[in-house]
Formats: sequence, structure tokens, C-alpha cells
Amino acid sequence: MNHRSPRRLAAAVVAALTACAALTATQAQATPAQATPAQATPAQDVITPATEFYVDPHSKAAKQALVDFRNGDTENAVNMAKLASWPQAQWFTEGTPDEVRGKVSKLVHRARAVGRTPVLVAYNVPGRDCTQYSSGGAASSAAYRQWIDAFAAGIGNHKAVVVVEPDGTALLPKDCGPTVDPTGRLTAARIADLAYAVKTLKAKPRTAVYLDAGNVQWRPVGEMAQRLLDAGIRHSDGFALNVSNTHPTDHNARYGTWIAKCMWFATTTGGPADSCAGQYYSAAAPNDGTPGNAVSSTDPTTWRWTDAWFEQHVGTPPADELHHFVIDTSRNGLGAWTPEPGKYTGDPEIWCNAPGRGLGPRPTADTGVPLVDAYLWIKIPGESDGSCTRNTGGTIDPEYGIVDPPAGTWWPDQAHTLARNAVPRLTFNR
Repeated sequence: MNHRSPRRLAAAVVAALTACAALTATQAQATPAQATPAQATPAQDVITPATEFYVDPHSKAAKQALVDFRNGDTENAVNMAKLASWPQAQWFTEGTPDEVRGKVSKLVHRARAVGRTPVLVAYNVPGRDCTQYSSGGAASSAAYRQWIDAFAAGIGNHKAVVVVEPDGTALLPKDCGPTVDPTGRLTAARIADLAYAVKTLKAKPRTAVYLDAGNVQWRPVGEMAQRLLDAGIRHSDGFALNVSNTHPTDHNARYGTWIAKCMWFATTTGGPADSCAGQYYSAAAPNDGTPGNAVSSTDPTTWRWTDAWFEQHVGTPPADELHHFVIDTSRNGLGAWTPEPGKYTGDPEIWCNAPGRGLGPRPTADTGVPLVDAYLWIKIPGESDGSCTRNTGGTIDPEYGIVDPPAGTWWPDQAHTLARNAVPRLTFNR
């Protein structure tokens, strides 16, 4: 039982929110303006182990803390104040070029004023999400490119980390169904749009750019490596994993390392990327039907066969020739959700508003993991994935007994759960 008094809890909430609101003024006094280099720099010059990411003092979590406090819910208010003290990405999903330029510019100027690096998400590619929960995007490739030009102009010469188009490479138009892109024209346009976005954003002198690459339980290593290569990964700093998902951090780190090595293998030796071992298959395994002698995506103990393939065919590439990556840890503290066996006859949508999850490792650029530039909270903790139905044919999400809020909508109950179940335990960002 918690024996802290309501007065002490209230004091903690007020103190934390006051600190968030005062962050801009305090850091502006303590941090001198930094010189702007004249040419594009690698991510290592934008993100170092000492990098501190921008915290929005007016975030949804900060506002929720005040609502909870006023409602007398001091426990949740404290948790929301703790959540609000940690940096989270800001998503840009719509608007005219002038609108996105203004909003991006406002954010990067606020971050620069406090000596912090903002994390931005560009999410407006035509036909995004296969017209599912997060459908939308620009009306055409031409409109999208104008929007990206404006996005980059808004960043200017300021420091920024940009995650480009979550699901953009992992969910191409050709993946949306057999009738969506029968000629391949839409898929070719998507690849070209992504390449344009990466190159345009990376042309900014202090911008680190990461092209989204799905997650460890989605595309095979070789397939994702080739998609990234096709979409202009060479112009970026690397790729992003696990956005809006709950798979364990170490699983994604291993997956990302394989992708990086596979891309090096394909571009340096000329070997086909689709021959790379991955989380589903390795030619280095006996594959003789004996348990443990084949790779299983759900059993990391079998991934030794994938490691063995890379040791045999790739070896140890020069570290400076491998692409780095970032991992979204905003909801993976307890790992992926697994529904009860037999509960659903169709796809249970384990990624969609997965129940009972918790915040994962705190955002940091000091990961201690080779190739992992940062752990980030890219998906905003507490925002809905959409009105999930677990393919039951109705409108109700059977896991919650309600119609889930639309994608991107703030959902207090989910935010409270994520904070309460955080692993490691949620604390204030000092």
C-alpha cells in the first residue's frame, strides 16, 4: 500500500510540472548558442552519447497530469508528470507546405533555445498505412515533395533528428493487397518519394535522418535490407526500428545489426540481399526438423544460426561502413503482447493498442550498443493506434470493451497503464 499523503503527491506534481514549464528559460541561460557548420554532417556529429533530446513542456502528458491532479487522482498525476519529463518525438502528418514549415521551424527554434535536440517524424507519404487506421498522406508525389521541401526548410541549419515515414518501407503499396498495385507503379513511386525525402532532409547541415524499417517480427532481414537500399538509405544516417510497436529492445538491436551487415554485404561483395539469413531462416542451420536446428522468429535462442551465417559470409565489416539505427522503446518495457491461445480466429492485431504494456528504456543517446545511436520514444506514449477490432467483424475492441479512439488520439487510460507498467520503473528525468 502507498502511504504517501495527498499533500506530498500534489507537491510532487506541481514541482514536476513547474520544472517542465521552466525548462526553456533555465537551459537558455545555461547553454550558449552553437555555431552552425556549413555542410551536412554524419549522425555522430548530431547524436553523441551526451546528446539530450528536447522535452516539450506542453506535452499531452503534462496536460494530463494537471487534469488528473484537479480530479484528485494524485497517483496518476505523478506518473503523468514523470512521463512528461522525458523527451518524445513530435509527429508532422498533414498540412500545407507553409504550415509544416512554420510548425517545424517553431519546434527546432524552441529546442535550440534550450540546448536540446528535437526528434521529428515525417509522416505524410501518399497512400500511407494501406488506407487502414492511420490512412492519409499527401495527395500526390508532387505534393509530398513540396511538403518535404518545406519540412527541410523549417529545420534549416538547426540540429534535428528526423524519422522518415513509419511503415513507409515495410508496408509498400504492393503489400496492401493483390489489386492495389498490379503494375507496380505505386510502389515505384513510393520508393522514389522516400529516396527524395531522405536526400532532401539529409542535405540540411545538422540533421540526422533515419528511414523507418519496420520491426523484428515483420520483414525478413534480406527483404528489408534491399528495400532500404532501393529507398536511398545511402543518403541517410541509418534506419529506425520498432516504431509504434512493443517488441523487445534487444531483439530489435539484433535485427538491426543483421540488416546493417546485410546491406554492407550486398553493396560491397555484390551478394544478393535476399540471400542473407534472418529471423525466419538461415542456410547455416541444419534445417533437419530437429527442434532448435532451424531459425524461429519467436525463439531468439535459435538466432545463433543467423549469427553463424553472417560470421561465415560477412565476417566483421569495418564499423564505419555500417549503417546505424535507432529503436523506439516507448511501449516495449514488457515486450510484445500475446493473446490467449484460441481467443481469436483471425489476426489479433498484436501491434494495435496492445493491452497491458509498459514504457520501455528511457530515451537516451548513450545506449552502449554498437550501431544503436539512440533509444527514442517515437510513438507518443498514450496515443491510440486506431479503432482496433482484432478482426472480430464488429466495432468494439474486445480487449478493452470499447471502440478505441481514432489513431493519434490521446487516450488517458492507455497513458496511465504504460506509465504504471514501465520497465524500468518510471522516474523523473533529472
